[in-house]
Amino acid sequence: MNRLCSTPLALLLALGSPLAGADDLPPVRSVGQIDLARYAGKWFEIAAFPMYFQRNCLGNTTAEYTLLDDGEISVRNRCRTASGFDEANGRAWAPEPMQTAQLKVSFFWPFRSDYWVVGLDPDYRWALVGNPNRKYLWLLSRTPQLPATEQERALQAAAAQGYDLGQLKFTAQGNSQP
Repeated sequence: MNRLCSTPLALLLALGSPLAGADDLPPVRSVGQIDLARYAGKWFEIAAFPMYFQRNCLGNTTAEYTLLDDGEISVRNRCRTASGFDEANGRAWAPEPMQTAQLKVSFFWPFRSDYWVVGLDPDYRWALVGNPNRKYLWLLSRTPQLPATEQERALQAAAAQGYDLGQLKFTAQGNSQP
């Protein structure tokens, strides 16, 4: 008989210990306000938590944001696939005007999800985008490669927010960008 699980308490401790850490984490915080005009433009994915919608992406993954006249943001995500490029277009908006780093994004109406900027370089060279339940995380950069020191700063910011960096997958960026 396994002595570790010989008592109900030991079994509960063994099963509960991985879950206890997740429950003890403080809530995810966004950076609060961002300058959407500075944030707009093209970003290159450096790393991300694997996501179902990106399963066919082989690299060269980008996100492009354009401010619209109605205050919303046009979102265009692209990546290289075996057959060319895959693209998804959507819209984002700030439900609370004073929380521009806590956006909602929709690619398929009426479905929407949280798009929170949880880390941001003061010069907008990189951004960490996640959601409050820590299931998604993207490290974005204004350039196809992010210097190691900046990447480390971004990853430290993600770890400080409780994101499991063991899930992070680095994105291949080639010479031809979409």
